[in-house]
Amino acid sequence: MPLTTLEPTPALVLIDLQKGIASLPTAQPAAEIIARGAKLAHAFRERAWPVVLVNVDGRAPGRAENAPPWGTRPPDWAELVPALERAPGDILITKQRWGAFIGTPLHDELRRRGVTQIVLGGISTSAGVESTARSAWDLGYHVVLVLDAMTDRDAESHRFTVERIFPRLGETTTTAELLAMLPAAH
Repeated sequence: MPLTTLEPTPALVLIDLQKGIASLPTAQPAAEIIARGAKLAHAFRERAWPVVLVNVDGRAPGRAENAPPWGTRPPDWAELVPALERAPGDILITKQRWGAFIGTPLHDELRRRGVTQIVLGGISTSAGVESTARSAWDLGYHVVLVLDAMTDRDAESHRFTVERIFPRLGETTTTAELLAMLPAAH
């Protein structure tokens, strides 16, 4: 379902736009996804709406049976990509699971700010973005998925999630459509 409305205080949540993950091969060029995420972050900041930058560093506690798919990580692997231009008011969430809600203070941070709608993008569509969207839906948020601001390591996984899963979890839009709906900045 296409995006119908923006609530008074939406939050932008960008998943795993960090150096290590952005350097992996993706179905759509990561640089384009990052550029769209940065454009959305700038627009949200102009309106004093929350921007949440999520990175992953580690694994869920107790899960030691599989080696991480990325092998040995360089020291800056979990650092956010510079193009996001992290601002002092941004919320940084470091997760150890696929989704950004479980085991983090994200829900409390959003509720404290009166957020009822989250706008999602990032890498990867079928893992971090989908898991976060599922939890957001379960928690009662109005979920908006910016389809051209996300990608996956696998094109088929991206397609399946966009076509089969996201219609059950929220509304979809593009960066341009969302930007066109934004009220004037303060």
